[in-house]
Amino acid sequence: MSTLRNKVQLIGNLGNDPEIINLESGKTLAKFSIATNESYKNTNGEKITETQWHNIVAWGKTAEIVNKYLKKGKEVAIEGKLTTKTWEDKTGAKRYITEIVLNELLMLGKSE
Repeated sequence: MSTLRNKVQLIGNLGNDPEIINLESGKTLAKFSIATNESYKNTNGEKITETQWHNIVAWGKTAEIVNKYLKKGKEVAIEGKLTTKTWEDKTGAKRYITEIVLNELLMLGKSE
């Protein structure tokens, strides 16, 4: 059960082409975001769609696969774990970002 403590599964579409970073250590890092949509009807019966954006990071071989196959608009299913980073910006204000560290990737939709 310990593997269920920090596990995220999402299906969404890439908002942009992935950003690929080759680190001095030789490791490859891929960063991208996916959008998930949820629709419901409000009290007037109008369909409302809400979009949430999720920051994804991938390392190593997974990052290389992301670089080779994923492009803006591509539908993917991802599984990973949530991480939160904290830092101070130039003004000294504390900033936060929550990312999903990718463990598994499934490409959905038609092949291009």
